[in-house]
Amino acid sequence: MKLPRALYTILSKVHSDRNVYPSAGVLFVHVLEREYFKGEFPPYPKPGEISNDPITFNTNLMGYPDRPGWLRYIQRTPYSDGVLYGSPTVENVGKPTVIEITAYNRRTFETARHNLIINIMSAEDFPLPYQAEFFIRNMNVEEMLASEVLGDFLGAVKNVWQPERLNAINITSALDRGGRVPLPINDMKEGVYVMVGADVPFSSCLREVENPQNQLRCSQEMEPVITCDKKFRTQFHIDWCKISLVDNTKQVSTFQEVIRGEGILPDGGEYKPPSDTLKSRDYYTDFLITLAVPSAIALVLFLILAYIMCCRREGVEKRNMQTPDIQLVHHSAIQKSTKELRDMSKNREIAWPLSTLPVFHPVTGEIVPPLHTDSYDNTSMPLMQTQHSSWYLLCWQGCMVPVVLIQCQL
Repeated sequence: MKLPRALYTILSKVHSDRNVYPSAGVLFVHVLEREYFKGEFPPYPKPGEISNDPITFNTNLMGYPDRPGWLRYIQRTPYSDGVLYGSPTVENVGKPTVIEITAYNRRTFETARHNLIINIMSAEDFPLPYQAEFFIRNMNVEEMLASEVLGDFLGAVKNVWQPERLNAINITSALDRGGRVPLPINDMKEGVYVMVGADVPFSSCLREVENPQNQLRCSQEMEPVITCDKKFRTQFHIDWCKISLVDNTKQVSTFQEVIRGEGILPDGGEYKPPSDTLKSRDYYTDFLITLAVPSAIALVLFLILAYIMCCRREGVEKRNMQTPDIQLVHHSAIQKSTKELRDMSKNREIAWPLSTLPVFHPVTGEIVPPLHTDSYDNTSMPLMQTQHSSWYLLCWQGCMVPVVLIQCQL
């Protein structure tokens, strides 16, 4: 009898809560380390193998499906650590923010969960009056969030600015500002915006980007000439055309006091809904306007057009009275000849029309009878005789055309 295989139960384990105390207006970074959760998941079946399970994280505010608006999360691959980062706001000072962190083991489908309690503290010198935002082109946000990289950048800024107090306020990926995803060539980076604050005015080096020559070069998409760029160039490639300098000491407050009223709307009387029984409506007037009137107008126009086309015709008699006689004879002869030719084309075996038969024989001068016998060969007779004979023929038939009429008179 075979024993059944061991069954693995998918468990969800809860860790103890963890408290952090960031300051308002100062960059907060919390790394979700994979090594911290590996001990909670079962090891590989084969002993001795290194556990490298793919682990992903899900973060949300307790009782809500997403995180607070100021808090962001990023994890590139299931084999890298996740990072929570953001700049806490003053509105959340003194209010514990509980973030639920759930780790998913993509191999065993186990989950591990613990809560991160963020206790936002108020900063004495918040906000710092002078703030500068740099755009670093050769960095991704997770690379910039590393403590050693961020420390190197703040050290370079402090060397240029020379403040007594310098803090990183916020870090934002260029993709969150509408930037495009870079092509996967030449190790291109997304770019990251880093905002820092200080308690002293901006140095002359940072002010160089505001001079007209550098502004003109930026408008022409050229690199501005900054003397302190060499202090960043070894590790950070800064786009000086996108630097933003904010002096909060010169900003005029636009706050206006809101005058609140009593909160009571004026009395407009009681609402009177329409009655349940609707009154009958007479649509006779609507019918006359929409159908009868257009139909009457169309009928009048039709009668006017019919009168113009049918009752205002000149008529055949009036036309004949105004036409010369010679033109009428010519027209009548043409119509008669056309009709005879059309009849001949239908049946060539019938007797020829009288208008095409010769009266005298062209050679002997004998009179030819107008009617042929059955034995008469009409196929050898040409349709028209010679020009001289045809003139006499047409004259005998009444001179059908004006030219033949003149020949007959001669």
